[in-house]
Amino acid sequence: MKEGYLLDTNVLSELVKPEPNPGVTDKIKRFEARIATASIVWHELLYGYRRLSESKKRDLLGEFLFEALLPTVPILPYDDLAAKWHAHERARLSAMGKRPGFADGQIAAVSTANNLTLVTNNIKDFEMFQGLDLENWHEQST
Repeated sequence: MKEGYLLDTNVLSELVKPEPNPGVTDKIKRFEARIATASIVWHELLYGYRRLSESKKRDLLGEFLFEALLPTVPILPYDDLAAKWHAHERARLSAMGKRPGFADGQIAAVSTANNLTLVTNNIKDFEMFQGLDLENWHEQST
């Protein structure tokens, strides 16, 4: 049984939308003590923030990232265990002629190395990885 949930970029981004998906927000509240994210996801969020020009939207996103998310959601590193799993899966998939996104592979690896279920709205991007548990809170009812 998995110990918790690793939230992908599109799940965390839901929290800053004007009308977030209630299924996602409810599950985040319900499992708040069991959620984390990956350093790769943190990079994607910061990159999106840094690309925005000075605006109210950028200010709100910065407030969310630095005052709400960073102090409350653990950010797990892409470490040696994740790298080992990722290399194995890349080699396996490459031998089959498949080329998953590198960042997606890193996120999947962090999730697997930490015994977490990956929560994403992009199941298709991750379903080729073996040993990865996936959930889509955008489609599930609470």
